[in-house]
Amino acid sequence: MNATDMQEHRLSWLGPTLVPGLVALVLLFAGGVYLDRQNSVLNEERARASVMAEMSLVRAKLEGNINGNIQLVRGLVSVISTEPNMTQGRFAALVSILFEEKSQLRSVAAAPDLVVAMTYPLAGNERAIGLDYRKNEAQREAVLRARDTNKLVLAGPVDLVQGGRGFVGRFPVHTDTPAGRAFWGVVSAVVDVDRLYADSGLTDDNLGIEISIAGRDGVADEGTRFFGPDLSNDNPVTAQVVLPSGYWEIAAIPKGGWSTAHGGSWLMRALMVLAGALILLPIGITGRLLGERQQHYRELKTRESALESLSRRLGLALDVSKVGVWEMDLATGQETWDDRTNELYGLPADGGPRSHEHWRQAVHPDDQASAEDNFRRMIGTGRYESTYRVLLGDGTLRHVRSVAALYREPGIPDRVVGVNWDITADVVLNEDLRRATQLTEARNHELELARVRIEHNALHDSLTGLPNRRYLDEMLRRHAATGFGDSGSMALLHIDLDRFKQINDTMGHAAGDAMLVHASAVLRDNCSGDDFVARIGGDEFVVLTKASAGDIYLGELAERIVEQMRLPVTYEGHECRFGVSIGIAAERTAPLDAKRLLINADIALYRAKGRGRNRYEFFSEALQAEVVKTKRVADEILNGLERNEFVAWFQPQFDAHTLDVVGVEALARWQHPTEGIKAPDAFMPIAEELNVVATVDRLILEQSLAALARWDAIGLGVPRVSVNVSLRRLNDEDLIDGLKQLSIEPGRLSFELVESIYLDEGDAVVGWNIDQIKELGIDVEIDDFGTGYASIVSLQKLRPTRLKIDRQLVSPIVVDPGQRRLLASIVDIGKSMGIEVVAEGVETMEHAAILRDLGCDILQGYAFSRPLAAADFEAFLKAQAWRQAS
Repeated sequence: MNATDMQEHRLSWLGPTLVPGLVALVLLFAGGVYLDRQNSVLNEERARASVMAEMSLVRAKLEGNINGNIQLVRGLVSVISTEPNMTQGRFAALVSILFEEKSQLRSVAAAPDLVVAMTYPLAGNERAIGLDYRKNEAQREAVLRARDTNKLVLAGPVDLVQGGRGFVGRFPVHTDTPAGRAFWGVVSAVVDVDRLYADSGLTDDNLGIEISIAGRDGVADEGTRFFGPDLSNDNPVTAQVVLPSGYWEIAAIPKGGWSTAHGGSWLMRALMVLAGALILLPIGITGRLLGERQQHYRELKTRESALESLSRRLGLALDVSKVGVWEMDLATGQETWDDRTNELYGLPADGGPRSHEHWRQAVHPDDQASAEDNFRRMIGTGRYESTYRVLLGDGTLRHVRSVAALYREPGIPDRVVGVNWDITADVVLNEDLRRATQLTEARNHELELARVRIEHNALHDSLTGLPNRRYLDEMLRRHAATGFGDSGSMALLHIDLDRFKQINDTMGHAAGDAMLVHASAVLRDNCSGDDFVARIGGDEFVVLTKASAGDIYLGELAERIVEQMRLPVTYEGHECRFGVSIGIAAERTAPLDAKRLLINADIALYRAKGRGRNRYEFFSEALQAEVVKTKRVADEILNGLERNEFVAWFQPQFDAHTLDVVGVEALARWQHPTEGIKAPDAFMPIAEELNVVATVDRLILEQSLAALARWDAIGLGVPRVSVNVSLRRLNDEDLIDGLKQLSIEPGRLSFELVESIYLDEGDAVVGWNIDQIKELGIDVEIDDFGTGYASIVSLQKLRPTRLKIDRQLVSPIVVDPGQRRLLASIVDIGKSMGIEVVAEGVETMEHAAILRDLGCDILQGYAFSRPLAAADFEAFLKAQAWRQAS
């Protein structure tokens, strides 16, 4: 065989295998390319799955930690809703309990009306106190969003006022008010950024991925990144971190990038080349196997993803809720407890077998029987629920809630699967709330009792127990529309005690109080049960009754009260007597004018007092007209004082023997602008009520002194002027100082005092002023002598310069010898004491002759001259007209 044949034989095997071989090579190449690509995809998917798994663990920890922190604070928000006026101390005590739990809480602050007022811990957070969220640009938007949406808002990370950064949960707080639910403020829980990142594994050096987190303030759509580098261009694995309000978007890639995930590709390719060179598998089998492999992988990935999501949610739920899981085999009685259940019952978390006896030993002895009975009774229904206490070895008491269900499956024994969780905090909180509710109810009851007492005290007199003026006003307002007792009428008796001030001043206020209590008892006894009796002032009372029975009934009621009040009252061995004056007013046409009724009764009371007291008077139209007139005259008197309408008129006094002018009496006259000259009896009683008599006296004195100076200047030679001085003027402690400023010449001025001023027991101020008046050279005269109560002793004490016999004694002497003898006796008394005697009211010259013969020194009366105005008096003196008449 030549070389050519050998070469053909050598290559002959290629003939039948060339096409299959080429096909195989093409298929192998195509398969190799395909496998290489699939390997890259699988590597990437494995890498992404690995990144996803590691990122999911971080995400679960983030969600668990954040939700755990939020749940801790929600209980505090509920307490604040019931205690809106919580103090810093109470707030710190509650929050300190929260900080005992493992959490990332840095601080908790309460901001009523959006201004931070309480925080815990206070140390290190003092700068937060007083922070107004509405003025803080960094935190205002989140706080307002929590207020407006009434939902929790998780903001951050933010720069804290007290330093550092944190995530801030804003809890809106509402309280119950009478108007409904009202916004109280917010509770801000600060989650420490660094601790949250560390506890969630974000800062773990062993973490095999790079992570970035976006969605500041829980708004992931806005894409604001706040953690990690920007991975948006590196095809990262992404997921959502679900928050109580909103979510974050978390992205991750392997450290060093995705290129590190393909490090074994060349080795795989070498193996494929080697495998292709060694084994040529049918293309169909290879394709089928690859297809099934891909299908199985996709199904497995889907199941793994679902299982991972379910496991993550279950783990998150169990971790956040602090729930322990247990399982019991009903056939063997063996139980399986997880770590949390072991912790609840105070047993080590060693995964060891548990039995019913372990549970029974942990349950509080007082709850064992009921807890076991509940389990036996309820498990047969397929569901079991019970609450009991657990007593740990160190004496700690826990309240546990247990819920379980019967699990049945063919072929295996029945099992009970259940959960336990610690509800101690809820029980304690409910107990606190119960105690707080009881305390609130007790305080509300006390406040109600206090309100009733205060209202009673506000409407009643503390001494007599009678209604007071405020209660009276309320009764008048209440019955104004329909009358007292719906009678269409109302009568008001205004009662004032007479001589009460004397009893109070002489026997003391205790005696006065006893008299007031006695008076109130008299009023109650004489009024019917439907009548309203009130004390409205110091010694003033009011009776409200129906006016429908007529004035006779009202008069009889008033008369009974007057008679009863007259009776003596014994106090500490002393017999006290006082009376009452009563003013009665009635209206019989509804609606009634309560204010006018009070005024009318007061007017009637004033009339009763004016007519002698110890009596009653009815209000009438005539009485009202008189009051109106008195009021008008009073206003005119006050206006007249301002316009100097009160002037001095003068009546001369003559020597009884020579008829020379020896003095002049100044008399007050009112020069009324429309009614002309008015004598004192037309205005002096009202002036006394107005307390302006002293002012009138002062004006007349000043005018008299001015006139005396004028007469001296024109040579009329009037020796002296006499002016009247009231008791109120003599009681003025500044009287003497005022007189000293007038530069009065001794002997030129006389003060006429009415007889009632100088009784035996005179007032100390009055006596001192009279002595000082004498020392100033001012003569003292007794006016209207013989009509009052002066005694010889009074005359000896006072030692007046002159006494004036009243006109009532002078007028009858012309026809009555006995009256002449009486006057002679008075003149003798004056002469014996060195007192000049002045007779006033000398109407005729016959009177003048008799009085002269009886020994009177000075005469004054119409027989010589009427009172004259200053100008007329000057003309009278110049004309000497009285000498012609005599």
